[in-house]
This record gives sequence, structure tokens and C-alpha cells, in this order.
Amino acid sequence: MQPAAAFVSVEGRPLSCAAAAGALIMLCLAAGPLAAAGNSARTARVEPRQTDELLANPGMGWQTFHRFADEDKALEGLPSASAYFRFYWREIEPRDGEIAFTRFDDLLAHARRAGQKLAFRIMCTGSGQPMDVPAWLKEQGCRGIEFRRGRSQHWVPDFTDPLFREKHFRLIRELGRRYDGHPDLDLLDIGSVGLWGEWHMSGTTAVDTGKAVPLPPVELRLAIIAAWCQAFPKTSKVILIGSQEGMAQAAAQHCGWRADCLGDMGGFSKTWNHMDHFYLQQLAKTGAQDAWKTGPVAWESCWDMRKWKEEGWDIRYIFDYGLRCHASYMNNKSAPIPAGTRGEVERFLRRLGYRLTVRTLEHPATLRPGTRATVPISWDNVGVAPPYRDYRVALRLQRNLEPASSPSVSVTDTSIRGWLPGKRDTVLPLTVPAALRPGRYQLALGVVDPVSRKPAVRLAIAGRDAEGWYPVSEVEIAP
Repeated sequence: MQPAAAFVSVEGRPLSCAAAAGALIMLCLAAGPLAAAGNSARTARVEPRQTDELLANPGMGWQTFHRFADEDKALEGLPSASAYFRFYWREIEPRDGEIAFTRFDDLLAHARRAGQKLAFRIMCTGSGQPMDVPAWLKEQGCRGIEFRRGRSQHWVPDFTDPLFREKHFRLIRELGRRYDGHPDLDLLDIGSVGLWGEWHMSGTTAVDTGKAVPLPPVELRLAIIAAWCQAFPKTSKVILIGSQEGMAQAAAQHCGWRADCLGDMGGFSKTWNHMDHFYLQQLAKTGAQDAWKTGPVAWESCWDMRKWKEEGWDIRYIFDYGLRCHASYMNNKSAPIPAGTRGEVERFLRRLGYRLTVRTLEHPATLRPGTRATVPISWDNVGVAPPYRDYRVALRLQRNLEPASSPSVSVTDTSIRGWLPGKRDTVLPLTVPAALRPGRYQLALGVVDPVSRKPAVRLAIAGRDAEGWYPVSEVEIAP
């Protein structure tokens, strides 16, 4: 990390405060590969100052649970870019064909206000209610199974019934048609099957047979997964790790996975726990060890972190286990963070998901209007997972002393999607408009949404401005 005071001017001119605040800049006097027709052969080399700031970026981070960051007191200042919600089918389609789109629209709008994106799962059974699918489904004659769980009795549809397939697959298609690719949608958790959408019916007893309620046939389970994937091709997707056949298919379709018991070090049994005896073994069994390279890994705490501390479990070990699996998300159920563990949480968040930093950036010291230059950049993803969204690297030129002037923005074809942990070199094109007036210009770097062309990703370097750009250097536009 460069000290804040280690700055050098370019061609004898002092840098502006904005440019100097975040970078060490050195002038390379020898001609290099950056020279273009009509441009100076001399280049400036920038070494941005690294930061350990906690970053709230799309597609990763500390999730809130059934609430948003602007109302979650348990965050206590932690940044959060994802709000996770679960819905029963009866809640979102109370009448046949009338999906509660307004409810989703309101949640997406609230997520944007809170600086987050929405993640969700749809479930067909699991609550304390007698039935979690719409009442009209049963009234129209869909077959089903009466079962007991604990002291209560419930009804779940027979997934092989043609009526269930028709209506549930319609729900999936309509949700995808309206929300796939929505700018405020973060993550789809593929549920539908099993208690709480967890792809199991553990602890259930069918009234008529006295046996556990069976899962739908494998072919139908795979068809449901395929339906969600077809309806949401642009959206990141996960499926619960317990679905063995589902995990294998989901991984083949570039989905990630989710597990809801991070931290279980023996809370259910003295001889078996999720951490030692299930998660890594399940990944190997399903061939999903590399699923994280194309789809996110999302953890939910077992109980919540307060249980971990009460039991005396090693919290650093638990978090490192999550990172070892290349996690992008952590959901602590919006429960309070136990006293004395904040440092471990922050350490964890500085590696969770992706964390992009810029090691060096080079550019011509002088440019001329109507020409094109190249800007080599050395990046480093110091997180444990790649970004999964198609955000683009962009460069901005803005005349010094004229912050209200219209900047020249070059959104490149360089996408950060799939940048695995480690170093990566890019060479960006920078086009100088012919109408650009001569003078000193600020050169800023950003990672932007290709549609809005606005910065969408925070980098782990200093100097971010109010609009999300990183002024890294200055360029002379010559006559």
C-alpha cells in the first residue's frame, strides 16, 4: 500500500486534489506501447492507494433477512447490498392468474431506496398454516397429500398432477417474464420443492400411509429447476445444497448453491454436524466443487451467530470455512452480531465475494482531440469469488475546474463478469472526441452498468467521488 503522501506530479504540473488523493503517479519518459497517432509518446503510470473499506457491491455481501438495510438495526453500520425474502405461493397468487406483482414492485423499489437489490425464494409448504399453496388450486381439483409435522396437519399438492404443473410452471414463467434482468433484482433462490423450498420433507408423516411424504419424481424435480433457469436466464441463481440431483443439474446450468447451516459444529448431534460431515462431501458427490466459478455461493447461519458464541465455537474457523467454499453471500437472519465478534465479521467481509482493486494504470500524458489511445490496467481480485453480473469498465474525461461540464465517458466492452480471484491485465480503448477543448482533464475510472452507464461497483481503492467514479490521474488535451 502506498503512503498517502507519496505523490509525484506529471510533467512538472501539480495534480489536482482529487487526482492526488487516491493515486501515486509517475511519468515514464520513454516511448511505450501507449503512444497513438497524434499523441505524446510519454506515459503516466498510476498506482492507486489501496483501502480496507467495507464495500457493499451488487451480487455479494452481508444479506438482510425479510427487511431492508434502512430498517435493519442489527447491521450496526455494516454495509449490505442484498435483501433476502421468502414467499409462500399462496401469498403471491391469491387468485388464479392474479400474481401480486405490486408486492414485488414495492419490494424492488424499497431495495433501491435502501441501496440494495432483492433476492427471493418461492415455497409450496413449510409454514404453520394448513396449506401454503393457493386455496383455489385445491378447489379446482388438484390432488394432494395430507401430512403431519409435529402436532399440526397440512396439505401439499401432488406435484405430478397436471393441474399443479400447469399453474406452477405458469407462475414461474410470468415471474421471469416480468423480473428477469430487472436492475433491482439480485438473486433467485430456486425453491418450489420440499419444506421451506429446501428440497426435503424431513419429519413429515403422510396421513394415509404413515410414511414420510415423498419428494416428486426426479424427472419432475429437474423439470422445475429447468423451468426456473429458462425463466430467469439473466439472473444469478442458487439451489439448496441438499438437492443431490438438483445440485448436479443446477451446476451444469451455471447456477450456484445455498446452504442454511453455516456454523453447525455439533448443535444437533454429538457425532455429526453439517460442517464436518456434509457440505464438502455433498459438493464432491454432486460434482459441484467448481460451481462457484459461474454461480454464487450463499450461506445462511445455523441458528445465528449468537448460538456460535454461546457454544464457544471458533468463529474465525467458521467464517474461513465459508470463504474456503468461495462464498459470495452471508445471511445472519438479521440477528444481532454478538459482542466481541465485530472484528471477525469485518475480516470476513473484506474477502467475501469479489473485491476488485487496481494495482497500476498507464495512459499517455498528452492526448489530442479526435484520436484514440490505449490504457493498460493491472487488476487484482482479492476476494474469493468472481463477479457474476455484466458490469463494464469505463473511463471518463472531465475538464478541470469545470465540474458542471459534460464529461466524455467511454464504456468499454471489458466486462468484469467471471473475473476469478487473482490478478488480471486489461487494455482499454480511450477515444478522445474531436470536439474536446484543449486543457487539463481529469481521468477517472469506473465499473458501470452498461445500460445506465452509471458506476455500479465500488473498488478497493481510495478517491471515490460522489458519483461513484475514481479520479486517478490527469491528462493534457493538446491543440
